Amino acid sequence: MIHRPTGWLLGAELTPILILLGSCIAAAAPADDAQVAAESGAGASGNAMVQRAATPAPAPARAITITLANGDVTQGSAVRGQVTPASATLTLNGEPVPVAVDGAFIIAFDRDAGATATLRAIASGLTPVDQQIAVAAGGWRLEHVNANFNGGAASTEEFRRRRAGETAQINAARATPVTSDGWRQTFIWPARGRISGRFGSQRVYRGQPGSFHSGVDVAAGAGVPFVAPADGVVTLAATSPFTLEGNLIIVDHGMGLSSAFLHGSRVDVAVGDVVRQGQRLGLIGATGRASGPHLHWGMRWRGARLDAAKLAGPMP
Repeated sequence: MIHRPTGWLLGAELTPILILLGSCIAAAAPADDAQVAAESGAGASGNAMVQRAATPAPAPARAITITLANGDVTQGSAVRGQVTPASATLTLNGEPVPVAVDGAFIIAFDRDAGATATLRAIASGLTPVDQQIAVAAGGWRLEHVNANFNGGAASTEEFRRRRAGETAQINAARATPVTSDGWRQTFIWPARGRISGRFGSQRVYRGQPGSFHSGVDVAAGAGVPFVAPADGVVTLAATSPFTLEGNLIIVDHGMGLSSAFLHGSRVDVAVGDVVRQGQRLGLIGATGRASGPHLHWGMRWRGARLDAAKLAGPMP
């Protein structure tokens, strides 16, 4: 909690103002000093006694407070919050959480996050605070997909040979430090259309079990433009299709929150571009491991895999 001062501290010193009269030329006082002297009741031949108020210093915080914008936390969700004082350091289950200069922050919970999490705040001279967060299960389902397990690779051997380099590019893009306030914005859908794939679903590709689906799929049609859901910086823009992702774009929104856009038929941005919410990034396609034209929108926060639909809300 923050203690707020209830009044002003008055300065103890009194400053005399000597008004010289006579045949010599009188020194002109600044208009604001003359007004203060008049209001204090000083006569033409007396000394004006002026009492000045000192600006009070802000009172230090007496305790650490943590406020979360949303108490309904599930696997795959993100939550914004505020910590006071803003100088406090935060950890989530022991891992550092970035905090903005105004004390704002964002945390998120992986698709496979445990049932509880601990958010800890520490500030100099104050008692540390631990806030326990209950994380509800996501209720994931099973999805069968009519697509080649190896995506754009012709064989398992080719997939293994190409995949190591692709993964290295993705990891480097996610590790690129970025400054952006996009994470503070209300996210919009990058494209509008039928949702053909849900986040978190266990995938089976032509009878072969695969990993769970790490994004939400929007079947908006081939060649339809898709846009940035929030401000950010482009950290990856594939110059040739990846085996699974096809033409891949990654946009970092700051504070460790990033978006990935897969399967595009065309890429309209380059690495290092600063993009604004609603700006076109590329065109929807079916490159990589895809059963048809659609946009796969995946999100991460510092390694945690998130459901983008939870940030964007219902499809308009």
